[in-house]
Amino acid sequence: MPAIWDLPDFDSHEAVHVFDDRATGLRAVIAVHSTFLGPAAGGTRFWHYGDSQAAIIDALRLSRGMSYKNAMAGLSAGGGKAVILANPQRIKAQAMLDAFARAVDSLGGKYITAQDVGMSEADMVSLSKVTSHVAGLPEQGGDPGPYTARGVYLGVKAAAQHAFGTDSLSGVHVAIQGVGSVGGGLARYLAEQGAKLTLADVNAQRATDLAVELGGTSVPADEIMNIDADIFSPCALGAILTEASVRALKVRAVAGGANNQLATGSEGRILADRGILYAPDYVINAGGIINVLRHIENADDAQINRGIDAIPERLSAIWSESDSTGHTPAEVADNMAQKLIGR
Repeated sequence: MPAIWDLPDFDSHEAVHVFDDRATGLRAVIAVHSTFLGPAAGGTRFWHYGDSQAAIIDALRLSRGMSYKNAMAGLSAGGGKAVILANPQRIKAQAMLDAFARAVDSLGGKYITAQDVGMSEADMVSLSKVTSHVAGLPEQGGDPGPYTARGVYLGVKAAAQHAFGTDSLSGVHVAIQGVGSVGGGLARYLAEQGAKLTLADVNAQRATDLAVELGGTSVPADEIMNIDADIFSPCALGAILTEASVRALKVRAVAGGANNQLATGSEGRILADRGILYAPDYVINAGGIINVLRHIENADDAQINRGIDAIPERLSAIWSESDSTGHTPAEVADNMAQKLIGR
């Protein structure tokens, strides 16, 4: 395996910490991308990776995304991310969680953790018994999913307005990949506005049940990106926009809650060349982190909602600059974020 700083996704990260606790079986990575605006904040992902390098790469990519997300959301926080390498059975022993909490605590507040894939609100409460550097606890807003969903919904509305010139979502066909907390919440918002929905999830029954509830349709998970729709909304795992998948899209816009949607970054240009509007993921999905970091900002519900309500304005500014300069929305957003974090 190449040295960490030789990996393509290493982006002058301030620190990359690797933890191996043999007594509990903990293997984890905490990547600190930037603390320019404040402590590095970002969730912990509990996932089974094919190999250790894949876990490190994920932490590198996700932490950089958190730097950009927090900066673009106007938060007093830098970017970090943690991944815990799960076994194939994804067994999450309490002793291992305690060891991870000690790892977080050892960084002295330079990194603040929160929920992510595979980690629950209850896990955050458990971590908080060992370290104070935990966000998103029940008394701090709890599950970020509903807040992310509302921000993504507002972003989808903005995308429809920019791409189609309509303020109404009635009859707009949205294909949603992943209908968990974020995608499911988004689907409900869209259904209330009369959108036409096609849903998919690796848990096929979940997609089917929600489609029946909302009057939409469901398709197998491997078919959702081939649906002829107006907007594709990825709300599952990242790196799903590859060169091949982008060329196969039959939509006018991509706007969803998943992190790191562009597999390599170059897909942003392919989307633009195909005339497909792209909502940079870390801008549209910032609602959750805006809520999670309320204690850092000392923000109340009204301030949280104002921050989420500003997401469409941020997206519109990105798209306007993209239209006027020829740079892709992803390039424009990255440039904006990099200036904010002093890069």
